[in-house]
Amino acid sequence: MKQIGSQIIENETFLKREDYQKELLRKLAAAKETVKEGGGKKAIEKHKAKGKLTARERINLLVDDPKKFFELSTFAAYGMYEEYGGAPSSGTIYGIGKIHNRDCVIVANDATVKAGAWFPITAKKNLRAQEIAMENHIPIIYLVDSAGVFLPLQEDIFPDKEHFGRIFRNNAKMSSMGIPQLAAIMGPCVAGGAYLPIMSDEALIVEGEGSVFLAGSHLVRAAIGEVIDNESLGGAKVQSNISGVTDYIMKNDEECIQQIRSLVENLE
Repeated sequence: MKQIGSQIIENETFLKREDYQKELLRKLAAAKETVKEGGGKKAIEKHKAKGKLTARERINLLVDDPKKFFELSTFAAYGMYEEYGGAPSSGTIYGIGKIHNRDCVIVANDATVKAGAWFPITAKKNLRAQEIAMENHIPIIYLVDSAGVFLPLQEDIFPDKEHFGRIFRNNAKMSSMGIPQLAAIMGPCVAGGAYLPIMSDEALIVEGEGSVFLAGSHLVRAAIGEVIDNESLGGAKVQSNISGVTDYIMKNDEECIQQIRSLVENLE
């Protein structure tokens, strides 16, 4: 087959168009770097003061080679929800990376963006991650650190079959397809989002930071008057030793991530 070619004439018009396109790429790269800062420097400092890794640091530690992690939908929610301060990358990072040379879909809540709360577009982004895992029959790993649904927009989270509720349908479908699902609870796992790790094949929880419940301690007190803290309500020991929701108690983010790598290595 004859090769289709083109002849580039580097005249004044070409050079002007080249400069224009390069400037667009420069602006795109700058915008991407801003998005990758998540909730901003102050939010990141507050997050790390708890001894926690950021979402991107967790992913970098999890994959074989961070430079080969193929991030998707970085600009999801770009320019949206400005009245609420925005939601860089929709508060969730996902993509495909190799763990022990095995392709995996990795989804990580960015807790520096509104404490990792779910916006309507966040649900869409998570659904796309699950679809990629199902279409390619590869394991999916959830790094959970989320305050649950963004309450001012909660009425838009569950309106149709292509929103939040479908995530749990996909959990069940992937289970029936034999696609491994691993969930690491590395912070709060609240309300509707609490179902996701419960429906995964293996669930890990970080002691002192991870917690799973439908309503936090403040809401429990307001609703029924019971005074309790989040750790006693749904922390690592409660969910691993009493309820059986989680399978492993991890000391910190680093140990948790190493355990995930070990689990992936031993997947059939």
